[in-house]
Amino acid sequence: MSASLPAPYAASRPLPPYRALFAVDAKDFTGLPAVQHGPVSRLIPELVDQALEKADLGDLRDAKRFPANTGDGVVFGFDPAFLSFVLWPFLHVLDGVLGAYNQQCVGPRIRLRASVHVGPLPDSGEPGDGNGTPRNDTHRLLDSRPVKAILAAASEQVTHLAVILSDRVHEDVVLGGYTGLHPDRCVEVPATVEGKNFAQRAWLYVPSPSGNLVRAGVPADHEPAQDAPPHEAPGGPGQAAAPQGPPQPRYSGNTQHVGEGAALMGDVGGDFTYTGRSTSYHGANQHWGGGDNVSGDKRVGGPGEQG
Repeated sequence: MSASLPAPYAASRPLPPYRALFAVDAKDFTGLPAVQHGPVSRLIPELVDQALEKADLGDLRDAKRFPANTGDGVVFGFDPAFLSFVLWPFLHVLDGVLGAYNQQCVGPRIRLRASVHVGPLPDSGEPGDGNGTPRNDTHRLLDSRPVKAILAAASEQVTHLAVILSDRVHEDVVLGGYTGLHPDRCVEVPATVEGKNFAQRAWLYVPSPSGNLVRAGVPADHEPAQDAPPHEAPGGPGQAAAPQGPPQPRYSGNTQHVGEGAALMGDVGGDFTYTGRSTSYHGANQHWGGGDNVSGDKRVGGPGEQG
């Protein structure tokens, strides 16, 4: 007998527990020779776990909820108490682990897109755990135009990881001051996915920007001071060790208007095509990635539409 489906709005019921979500996807995985798919699919979770260990997050590594290998990446849930430490230092460490691997690898380079989100999801130890709108949105963010465009435009020698954070994570964790990731390292973008009914405000973070991103004033990560105390796991008396103060962004004063693409300064090598619906901004704007840090008025869409 099939289980009956709950009818929405028919009655009140307990909200599922909140779970944070982390997902990564490898750039150009489908373009690899078939013989390399299996080894790369196994390598990606190994690199993620290595970074968790190096970031002193072994407890998180051992406590993943509903983990899954997606073939060209991984996704797993975890206790939201770890979110602060995933944003910093884990993402910074993961970028370093990928860079170290890519320097010595003889096979394909591993360059990853990552997304971080949080929301209510079933987690009772039963089949179907982890499925819900937050899980869907995590994958949509991962596949969204801005994060794909940024990784495609950046140097494969320098930029190994591009991260997109949901607005909820950015507001609660970054703007809340609970993490060592400074708000100035995050840039607002409109996250959309071609062919999908999905559009959300999100935030890009690139630990090691290169080329046009550097010329556009995107600050790179810096190691914390050598004498800074290590971060403590959730529940400890201390706080996460913050990185050194972020360098002041350098902007050339150029204005670039984009829909959902990448507003970059200078030349972009290779094939880089981007289209999106019309977006216009008015005020003091900082343009980068798939969107804008906006101060002043904002108008999105065609005549008669306002956002």
